Formats: sequence, structure tokens, C-alpha cells
Amino acid sequence: MVDPSSPLSGVDLLLLDLDGVVYKGHDAIPYAVESINAAASSARVGYITNNASRTDAAVAAQLSTFGLTVAPSDVVTSPQAAVRLLAGLVPAGSTILVVGGEGLIVEVERAGFRTTDSALDEPAAVIQGFAPQVGWTQLAEASFALHTGIPWVATNTDWTIPVARGIAPGNGTLVSAVHTAVGILPVVAGKPEAAIYHQAVDRFGASRALFIGDRLDTDILGANRAEIPSALVLTGIDGAKQVIAAKPEERPTFILDDLRGLFEPYPVIQAGTDSDGSIVTVVGETVIRRRESVLTIEDRGSNRLDLVRAGAAAVWTSGLPIYALEVPAELYS
Repeated sequence: MVDPSSPLSGVDLLLLDLDGVVYKGHDAIPYAVESINAAASSARVGYITNNASRTDAAVAAQLSTFGLTVAPSDVVTSPQAAVRLLAGLVPAGSTILVVGGEGLIVEVERAGFRTTDSALDEPAAVIQGFAPQVGWTQLAEASFALHTGIPWVATNTDWTIPVARGIAPGNGTLVSAVHTAVGILPVVAGKPEAAIYHQAVDRFGASRALFIGDRLDTDILGANRAEIPSALVLTGIDGAKQVIAAKPEERPTFILDDLRGLFEPYPVIQAGTDSDGSIVTVVGETVIRRRESVLTIEDRGSNRLDLVRAGAAAVWTSGLPIYALEVPAELYS
């Protein structure tokens, strides 16, 4: 039975980002697989990915190697969301210029469109997604086609992607190259846009979804735009420093160390004004006081994560940008 005070309480659809949430590189993140399998006993589990180079079947196969039970239909990809947008822009069966890899081509053809890689075929639209083999020739064809005024859809605009050797340019850099050449911007389907989240909720018929991500500027921002509660898990890109400084539109509903936190009671955040006019924020045993622009830790408590939660709440409710506050380094180091 799900604890009524845990993040998973009342949730009928758990949506998860992949890299930084389920796995990192070739390895599953500690506690992720067992937590997801446990969550599946009370909620439908789905996965959202901006990766446009792989098919849903390929993603499902990879996740299955970690010990998860995943069908291709459990995976919502940015190409799927992009094709859904495309269908509202051009007639059925149109010829589409595809800039991308197999994951994108498969989805475009699955939707009944014809695909081409040449602007000479007079495509009705351009759809663009990341693939390692995309280069100048493909970007030039997109530019030639878009100069005729046809629609342009991008799977996502992530500036970077994590690869085995480090951080590499993502689809956003390739989209930017085409934008520079044509002077227009595409309609975007993937995170942080709401389209991919809406597609997931519609596909699974959910009434109360919870999204889990590791990046504020894509995962959490997108969930907020789609009006879906979210949890930031501190196993990937963003940590305490980024959480405390998060912009209003990038703030998660929950902050978790790892996916075990889905089942644990989530502390109530209490805030009140003291007799001297200072604001006191309490989370569990942690107490933080804000006097005007100065934050002080009055009791750090025994739970490191509650310190992060309290620090974030104290900053977020101040109405001030992070650079206008004096924040103890202990809150974000």
C-alpha cells in the first residue's frame, strides 16, 4: 500500500525521464529499478525521452536489460510527439523532409507520411531531430526547403547531450544552425515543451500523473508547462545548488535523493513570520530563518535532504532572485 503522505500517493501514472533518472551511461542508477518495479504495482509506468535517434522499441529493449518490464508502447519519444504536431500542419500522406535518424524516420512513416532527404522532392514540411550522422548536407537541404515557407517541426532543442566521452552538442545546436540560415523558428515537440507530456497523459489515459526528471530547465520546466506535478531526483544533472537557485517556472513539486523517496513520507514545509518580522521555514528538524535578504541555518537537523528542501523553500518564498540573497554555502555545497 502506498503511504498517503508520499509523492506516489494517488498517482495513477508515473512518467520518468531516462538518463540521470533510470540509468547513467550503461549502468542502472542505484535503487531505480527496484523502485520503478515497486511503483508499477500501484500505477502505470511510462517513459519520456527527447532522444530522436532511437525507436521506442530500441529504448524498451535497453530498459528491459536492467530488469524492467517495458513494452515499446510504454515509451513516449520526441519523434512521436513531433509527428503528432506535424499531422496538424500538413495533409495526411504528405512528403516530409526528414533531418534525423532511424527513430524519427520510423515514426514519420508509421504515421502514413512519405519521407525524403531532398528539398528537390518539394516536401510539405521539414521535421528535424538529432542523429550523430546529421551534417551540413542535411542541414542545407532543410534550409533549401524551408525557404519556400513550409512548416518546420523540431523534436527537441536540447543544447547538449551526454555521451560516453562527455557532453556533446545536441539537437538545439543543429536547429540553431538552420534557424540562422532561414530566419524562422520551428514548432518544438519535446521537453521542455508541453506536447510530449500531453501525448503521454493521453496515451495512458491518466487522471493524476507524476513526472520524474533530473534537469530543471527541461524536465521540470516541461512538466510545469503541462501542469503535471513533478519530482526532481538528485541522481543526474542538477543538484542542491541548482535547486535552490531555480527560477519559478523550473521549481519541482518534490525533491528526492533517489527513487526510493517516492514511497517515503514527504515532509510538510512550514513557514511563518516571527515576532521580529523574520521568516522561519521548518522542514522536519531543519529550521532556516530569513531576515530581509539574509538566510541563516538555526538547526540543520539530521536529514541532509530536508536541509536542501528548507533552503529551497526559504529562497523560493522570498520573492527575491538568488543573487539578491545571502545564502549559507552549506545549503548548496
